[in-house]
Amino acid sequence: MKYLQVMTLSWMAAAATLVSAATPPPASPAPPPAEVHILPVQGNISMLVGAGGNITVQTGSDGVLLVDTGLAAMSAKVLAAVRSLSDKPIRYIINTHVHADHVGGNEAIAKSGNTIAGGNVVGDIGTSASNQATIMAFQTVLDRMSASGPGSSASPQGALPTDTYTTPERKIFFDGEGVELIHVPAAHTDGDTIVFFRRSDVISTGDIFVTNGYPIVDLERGGNIQGVIAGLNRIVELAIPADEQEGGTLIIPGHGRLCDVADVVFYQEMVTIIRDRIQDLINRGKTLEQVKAARPTRDYDPRYGSNSGFWTTDKFVSAVYQSLSPQH
Repeated sequence: MKYLQVMTLSWMAAAATLVSAATPPPASPAPPPAEVHILPVQGNISMLVGAGGNITVQTGSDGVLLVDTGLAAMSAKVLAAVRSLSDKPIRYIINTHVHADHVGGNEAIAKSGNTIAGGNVVGDIGTSASNQATIMAFQTVLDRMSASGPGSSASPQGALPTDTYTTPERKIFFDGEGVELIHVPAAHTDGDTIVFFRRSDVISTGDIFVTNGYPIVDLERGGNIQGVIAGLNRIVELAIPADEQEGGTLIIPGHGRLCDVADVVFYQEMVTIIRDRIQDLINRGKTLEQVKAARPTRDYDPRYGSNSGFWTTDKFVSAVYQSLSPQH
């Protein structure tokens, strides 16, 4: 099979060379459209993958609850996936933080649902709140989404959280189980929420925990590596593994594959070790460039490192350094 593939590719390359002198190259084919995939987790919970950040779906007799809504462009496919799981109304959307790959679908998806009860609405947001699903988040998510700044504009009113909280935790009971919203201060951002489904025994982490790279520390939006570690510690405290430390509480990360607590422990230890290495270098008076040259992530780079894309190993080291530096 490999031989046939190589021969086919060689023939295609030769054919392209022959025609290139006579005709312009054809336009590159458009990439296939992204698809949303459904993964049953356990209890009332399923996981949607492919819409940006991972989306958690809780279904039951009361309706549908979503944790995050993915990218705006994927809203129709997210709704189709949700409808394949339940024909009940979407009642709640919980935003784990402010980034567009997690809140981009808020407006379209909330509009398709309706709330059970009004939230602690702010300003004129309440005028339309009863005609859509309740959007819940920590207060700073609303503050950031409703603010305009240089090069950015406020989110549409229909995308804004309609029910916010400012305490360490917020609890609701929905679809036959307790749902805990747990705020982790200054972690991935300053508005992170971990969502714990108590009966289903599933934790949705947002971007405090991911499996496809080093944690993103959004310093501009109040993030800090110490808060990321505190959040990972909290996830480990909440989770209970089954036999041989596998299974038990299942963890839905902000990005990447479904996990159990053993995966979180490995990640938490990795982040803590790198934090401690960089802290030691700072204590010895090393500059950021000297810290980068010391390669404090080198033994974890094969699994989590990246030299390209939005979040590189270099940016991660810089964010940890700035989090820990006295002047930050």
